[in-house]
This record gives sequence, C-alpha cells and structure tokens, in this order.
Amino acid sequence: MAKVKGTIVVDKEKCKGCGLCVVACPQDVIELAKEVNGKGYNFAYMAKPDLCIGCANCAQVCPDSIITVYQTKI
Repeated sequence: MAKVKGTIVVDKEKCKGCGLCVVACPQDVIELAKEVNGKGYNFAYMAKPDLCIGCANCAQVCPDSIITVYQTKI
C-alpha cells in the first residue's frame, strides 16, 4: 500500500476560527493562528505540515466547507 502525504488549504478570510478542525485532526497538524483575518477571527492553518496524512477529517467537520484537502502518493 502506497503512503499518502496530505496537505490542506484553508480559505483564511472565510474561516471563523471555530476550532472544530483542530479537534478533528488525529495528527495535531492544525492550529488557530495568532493573527486574525479581515473579519477579526483567528483562522486555522497547518502548523505541522509534515505530519498531515490527508485523512480529510478537518474538511468533513468544517461547518463552512472552507478546507480543501490534497493527497499525494509518496
């Protein structure tokens, strides 16, 4: 079975910083930024990109569907 490396793209201007993706990530890849977006929310970002397995849990729990998950076979 091929290994999979994942990466996510978060639309940071639409992110409300609810933190559901942070809790859903089994690898603890996602954190909320200390900076804020244009609406004043701390947005989600990949704090540990090397650990992402592309499981897409974050995208599934996002209430606004602003997370896109990409998977690459390695």
